[in-house]
Amino acid sequence: MDSTPPPSSASPFDMVSSALGQYMPVGAAAAAAGSADPRGDDAARRPIPADAPPARQEQILGAVNLDCDLRITRCNLDAPVFAGVEALPGSPFVDLLPSWDVPTVTRRLRQVLETGEPHVARVQRLRRGDGSQLVVSMSILAAAAPAEGLTVSLIAMAKRLHLYAAETAIGTSLDIGETAQSLAESLLAWGDVTAIDLDFAVWTGEVATEQPQGRIRLRRAALVPDRAWPDGYVTPGDDLPGDASRLLAQAIRRDDAAQALVIPDRRTIERVLGSARLVRALVPGDEAAGVACIPLVLEGAPPVVLGVAEVWRRADRPFADSELLDLQELVARTSHHVDLARQHQREHTQVLALQRRLLPRSGGDTIETASVYQPATPDSAGVGGDWVNSFPLPDGRTALVVGDVVGHGLGAAATMGQLSMEARALLSAGLAPDEVLEHLDETVSLLDDAESGLAAGYSALGSTCCIAVYDPVGHHVALASAGHLPPVLVPPNGPAGPVAIRPHPGLGAEFALREPYDVHVFSAPPGSLLALYTDGLVEDPALSIDEGIDRLTVAVSAVHPWDALQQAARGMVSALAPRRRRDDVTLLLARMIGHRKGDTATWRLPARGDAAARARALVSELLGRWGPRADTRDSVLLVVDELVANAVRFADGPITVRLIRTGHGLLCEVGDTGNGRPRLGHGGLLDDGGRGLHVVHGLTTRWGVRWTDTGKVVWASVER
Repeated sequence: MDSTPPPSSASPFDMVSSALGQYMPVGAAAAAAGSADPRGDDAARRPIPADAPPARQEQILGAVNLDCDLRITRCNLDAPVFAGVEALPGSPFVDLLPSWDVPTVTRRLRQVLETGEPHVARVQRLRRGDGSQLVVSMSILAAAAPAEGLTVSLIAMAKRLHLYAAETAIGTSLDIGETAQSLAESLLAWGDVTAIDLDFAVWTGEVATEQPQGRIRLRRAALVPDRAWPDGYVTPGDDLPGDASRLLAQAIRRDDAAQALVIPDRRTIERVLGSARLVRALVPGDEAAGVACIPLVLEGAPPVVLGVAEVWRRADRPFADSELLDLQELVARTSHHVDLARQHQREHTQVLALQRRLLPRSGGDTIETASVYQPATPDSAGVGGDWVNSFPLPDGRTALVVGDVVGHGLGAAATMGQLSMEARALLSAGLAPDEVLEHLDETVSLLDDAESGLAAGYSALGSTCCIAVYDPVGHHVALASAGHLPPVLVPPNGPAGPVAIRPHPGLGAEFALREPYDVHVFSAPPGSLLALYTDGLVEDPALSIDEGIDRLTVAVSAVHPWDALQQAARGMVSALAPRRRRDDVTLLLARMIGHRKGDTATWRLPARGDAAARARALVSELLGRWGPRADTRDSVLLVVDELVANAVRFADGPITVRLIRTGHGLLCEVGDTGNGRPRLGHGGLLDDGGRGLHVVHGLTTRWGVRWTDTGKVVWASVER
């Protein structure tokens, strides 16, 4: 039977050492893995001579094992390329690093220890005993159980291998800052400090021009190594001084093909820059230095230069022609990744602007709102299809809307914007939440037809939406949902929990599966707290949806009536959102305030000929106590008279008159059992039809109609 342990039981260090055995002589491999003979084998442990056969010199892979204190326990760095790297057992691993890299690498080592997640392929420098440095690709792996500690895999960066690895790694992110940082880290194999300076238009995602006109503005997008720089030095996010931008952009202004620009030594650099301020801003450190500036060129006719890459090194290491060719090749191979990130940045900016446009602005006087939106990942175009909105309706109520459109990017954002604006328009027109969802359902179906939906490669079928309308006078909420998770209600006195709503398919379901939307009406007295959210907040692979909603209920119940709502919402998302999010997170909190009892009055009158006179008398008495201006009082009385008379003329059943005192005026409402919609016509002076509405239209700031289960309500707003 084969006694070789299965791969799952082998430590990362053993696996790397086993791989080394395929390329190294048996003696060297034994030295790497450690001899089983306690006396050791001096021949096996002798370093490989520099004049060894080529097969032995090509070895570029090494491994170092660390304990939980980040000290070296054993190592395999016997290949000639690692000569001078003194990895002594018992010494801290960070002794092999340049001082400025110690905090960053230590943080990443401890992160792998804590999480077990590997950190792969970081371009890193190691210190040799003679003061020189070796560029390697460093990966950090957790030791296999039951062992503890880490294995650090090191690959000496042969130039051609580095070109291939860098081109592969740089295109893994669509974030322009991360892309620039990856390019800067890859260029570090040729220098001591590297920087990426981009045209400001590229950084912001705007369209890059072939021949920039006038003043060129460059912004530093990346800088390595990651360490503290002296005051005045340009670091990521800073704009380069105008004089420096003009100097570094010389390659951009060339009429022929853009080429690398080399300044060989410190004296020449100081002469070219011309001032101590520019030297302090651009030259890293006080040591003598040379620099190669390589333009980032987007191939085309004519080519477009996106920015400049800078590679700095000590003056005693001048750039060879072959190195400049390698630098230009790497930058040329990866410039298109920078342009892809620029396009993504533009899309991110556009979609984020739309998302912010849809976020709630203010809850009004009768309700307080707060919202939080967090995208799933930076690479999802910045935002997805989640939206949340709250807005006052013209009749004094407040609408709360939350939705989740399938997908991410511009397609989802466009659908999100269309559904959100349509919902707002329909709610403002007086439609009930269930009627609004019926229209949205039809809209999603139309957007998904062969011409406008599937042909564009995007489908919104299955999107969800929840609409709640708060009545600040009756202190109740009317709610309808299309496939959305139930809101959580915390009344001031009573048990908290999700609102009991009947499940319904999402928007755009097949016609045969469509059912009427239910409207659930529940009491929400002043002080109640309502939480609307999307599934990204409560979906966690480690929990069921019900457990996630229970956690949210507990968190909403813990909000004190005097707590700042926005701060509470942020804390809630921070505590509840899964660490590894697969979806956007959206939360809307609404604290019900309502109108004070003394600011409203309601009367029910029979539909008789004296109803208008009776309504005027009741309203006049109330206005005497409220004390509005005389012209406001006259306008309100005339509006109530016309609305009640119109209701008596065209409707049956009792009439409801309601007067509401708001912060900016008075709101008059007259409800009846009729289903006809009052319209403002173009009748002549002698035409009696519609004359009352012309009077109402002239005396009010806004008026409209909303529909109820028993009829309609005509409302009108009069300024005080």
